[in-house]
Amino acid sequence: MDLDIDTVRVARTRADCVLRPGEAFLGGGTYLYSEPVPEGVTGLVDLTGMGWEPWSVDGAGLRVAGTCTLEQLVSGPGSLGADTGGPYRALGLVAPCVSALTLSSKVARSATVGGNLALGLPAGSMAGLFASLDAVAVIWTSAEGGSREVPVADLVTGAGVVDLAPGEVLREVRVPSAVLAQRTVFRRASLTSTGRTAAMVTGRTGDQGPTIIVTASVAAPLSLHARDHAAVDHWIDRLDSTDAWFEDVHGSREWRAAMTRRLAHEALDELVSA
Repeated sequence: MDLDIDTVRVARTRADCVLRPGEAFLGGGTYLYSEPVPEGVTGLVDLTGMGWEPWSVDGAGLRVAGTCTLEQLVSGPGSLGADTGGPYRALGLVAPCVSALTLSSKVARSATVGGNLALGLPAGSMAGLFASLDAVAVIWTSAEGGSREVPVADLVTGAGVVDLAPGEVLREVRVPSAVLAQRTVFRRASLTSTGRTAAMVTGRTGDQGPTIIVTASVAAPLSLHARDHAAVDHWIDRLDSTDAWFEDVHGSREWRAAMTRRLAHEALDELVSA
């Protein structure tokens, strides 16, 4: 696509990440290249030049760089979760969450974890994935070394609205080690087999019992410590009463609500089963 911009800078140091007037950050660029250039953007700063290690695992847990591609996420952490009884069983959630984006292999080679999170789209499944894994986002706030952490469950606050100030960089997400061996669950609904995700429920076991995360059918991730099916129904009923459901051409509010209720019950059954 012919982007109507004047400059592209490749960031190689933290100082390079300071935006000049009219600049915006570029990750994989798959969404940016498919849409008109946002008003006022005249230059791009390519974060892939920072050379961040895509992912790593140590005693503290899993770290995933903002520039880690979806392909790298699946082939790396996703492969660790292939052993459903192993120490990384929670990472079995990676592959289905990436597949929920219904993207081509070409896009998967370029699209990044940070880009998907920073877009804040209801169907952007990286929010559901990392919220379910109790991850935090590490955000660079200044070139001088300032940073802050935000739970991924709180990072997206609305449809296309993210807790990122202008000029801040989503450096990485961190999954605590205690979560990596926990059991996870994935459910998804779409109007068509290859259509955009309209309701997604992810979850995991934990010290407080099962945790369920709802995305796609709502504007921002919602979580519930699901004690039992009655708690799920009470929660869904409350969402109904506050008209919290997201609606677009990929699904009506009523249909998304019904699908979310069904998927949440299925997810709870799977999490509590032996």
